[in-house]
Amino acid sequence: MPSPHGPRRARIAFSDSAAKQLESLTSEAEIHALDRALVVVSVDPEVGEPIPGSAAGPQLREYADEVEHVRLLYWVTALRTVVVVAYLEV
Repeated sequence: MPSPHGPRRARIAFSDSAAKQLESLTSEAEIHALDRALVVVSVDPEVGEPIPGSAAGPQLREYADEVEHVRLLYWVTALRTVVVVAYLEV
Protein backbone atom coordinates (compact mmCIF):
# COMPACT_ATOMS: atom_id res chain seq x y z
CA MET A 1 0.00 0.00 0.00
CA PRO A 2 1.48 3.40 -0.97
CA SER A 3 2.32 5.89 1.72
CA PRO A 4 -0.43 8.50 2.18
CA HIS A 5 2.28 11.17 2.41
CA GLY A 6 3.92 10.46 -0.95
CA PRO A 7 7.50 9.41 -1.65
CA ARG A 8 10.15 9.91 0.99
CA ARG A 9 12.39 12.90 0.32
CA ALA A 10 16.16 12.84 0.67
CA ARG A 11 17.71 15.10 3.29
CA ILE A 12 19.76 18.02 2.00
CA ALA A 13 23.26 18.68 3.34
CA PHE A 14 25.75 21.32 2.23
CA SER A 15 29.50 21.10 1.76
CA ASP A 16 31.49 23.81 3.56
CA SER A 17 31.86 25.85 0.38
CA ALA A 18 28.15 25.58 -0.47
CA ALA A 19 27.26 26.59 3.11
CA LYS A 20 29.36 29.75 2.66
CA GLN A 21 27.59 30.47 -0.62
CA LEU A 22 24.27 29.98 1.16
CA GLU A 23 25.24 32.50 3.85
CA SER A 24 25.86 35.13 1.17
CA LEU A 25 22.26 34.99 -0.13
CA THR A 26 20.38 38.05 1.06
CA SER A 27 17.26 38.52 -1.02
CA GLU A 28 14.10 36.61 -0.30
CA ALA A 29 13.67 35.93 -4.02
CA GLU A 30 17.05 34.16 -4.17
CA ILE A 31 16.27 32.11 -1.06
CA HIS A 32 12.84 31.17 -2.41
CA ALA A 33 14.32 30.14 -5.79
CA LEU A 34 16.99 28.02 -4.09
CA ASP A 35 14.41 26.42 -1.82
CA ARG A 36 12.29 25.37 -4.81
CA ALA A 37 15.34 23.80 -6.51
CA LEU A 38 16.30 21.95 -3.33
CA VAL A 39 12.81 20.50 -3.05
CA VAL A 40 12.99 19.22 -6.64
CA VAL A 41 16.35 17.53 -5.97
CA SER A 42 15.23 16.09 -2.61
CA VAL A 43 12.13 14.52 -4.18
CA ASP A 44 14.04 13.10 -7.17
CA PRO A 45 17.83 13.01 -6.62
CA GLU A 46 18.30 11.61 -10.15
CA VAL A 47 16.75 14.71 -11.78
CA GLY A 48 20.13 16.33 -12.47
CA GLU A 49 22.45 15.47 -15.33
CA PRO A 50 25.55 13.42 -14.48
CA ILE A 51 28.82 15.33 -14.82
CA PRO A 52 31.49 13.24 -16.57
CA GLY A 53 34.44 12.47 -14.36
CA SER A 54 36.27 9.86 -12.38
CA ALA A 55 34.45 6.82 -11.08
CA ALA A 56 36.68 6.88 -7.98
CA GLY A 57 34.54 9.37 -6.05
CA PRO A 58 30.86 10.15 -5.82
CA GLN A 59 29.09 10.88 -9.11
CA LEU A 60 28.54 14.63 -9.35
CA ARG A 61 25.28 15.77 -10.88
CA GLU A 62 24.12 19.18 -12.11
CA TYR A 63 20.59 20.50 -11.77
CA ALA A 64 19.75 23.78 -13.49
CA ASP A 65 16.40 25.53 -13.27
CA GLU A 66 16.33 28.08 -16.08
CA VAL A 67 13.10 29.70 -14.84
CA GLU A 68 14.36 30.34 -11.30
CA HIS A 69 17.98 30.85 -12.45
CA VAL A 70 19.39 28.31 -9.99
CA ARG A 71 22.22 25.85 -10.60
CA LEU A 72 23.23 23.11 -8.18
CA LEU A 73 26.15 20.70 -8.28
CA TYR A 74 25.55 17.79 -5.94
CA TRP A 75 26.06 14.12 -5.23
CA VAL A 76 23.76 11.56 -3.69
CA THR A 77 24.72 9.12 -0.96
CA ALA A 78 24.71 5.40 -1.68
CA LEU A 79 21.31 4.79 -0.09
CA ARG A 80 19.79 7.84 -1.85
CA THR A 81 18.75 9.30 1.51
CA VAL A 82 21.01 12.39 1.50
CA VAL A 83 21.79 14.88 -1.25
CA VAL A 84 25.04 16.77 -0.62
CA VAL A 85 25.14 20.14 -2.38
CA ALA A 86 28.71 20.96 -3.35
CA TYR A 87 28.10 24.25 -5.20
CA LEU A 88 25.17 26.56 -5.85
CA GLU A 89 24.43 29.59 -8.01
CA VAL A 90 21.38 31.78 -7.66
